[in-house]
Amino acid sequence: MNTPEQLASLEGQQYLVLRPVSGVADLYSAEQRDALSTTDLPHPHTGHVTLRGFFESTRRDELGELVRAWAAAQQPIELVVDGVDAFPDPWRILILRLARTDSLVSAYATLTDALETTDLRRLGELPLDDWIFHMSVVYGKTLADDAWRELESARVRRSDRPEREVLREVELVSYEDGQEHSLVFPLGG
Repeated sequence: MNTPEQLASLEGQQYLVLRPVSGVADLYSAEQRDALSTTDLPHPHTGHVTLRGFFESTRRDELGELVRAWAAAQQPIELVVDGVDAFPDPWRILILRLARTDSLVSAYATLTDALETTDLRRLGELPLDDWIFHMSVVYGKTLADDAWRELESARVRRSDRPEREVLREVELVSYEDGQEHSLVFPLGG
């Protein structure tokens, strides 16, 4: 995130994310650029897949150690884009929907197992069966109803040729004093 408003809204929070860097990242950038060409909307500064959110401003070291141990035992994670989709009202978020690859599902499940033994405060966590793996492209909540429907209608589609990428690291991002900080952990040690 890069605007003062976005940074302020995330103060004290941490997110474990995957950041694509090649084919999936290129597709994400193209989709975001196209969506923003018709209207100026809030959006993530870089493409990412959120695995978990936390509110642990005083226990960031403990959280970092848990993520380090989890990442060391986790194999590389394959991302496959199913297509462009949208979260409907009340969220109104245009997304890249990701396939539930074995490695992505395993990463989410083993992270859940690791977190079950802690009292770390998690944000917006859902059971694995309910979680939709995605990358948020733009946030359309501020659009009028007609404008949102038009954007959604123009952009949502299945992928003819799914883009794929294998990630070999995760990033723990934290927000403090209006700044974004990050720690990167290799997967598989």
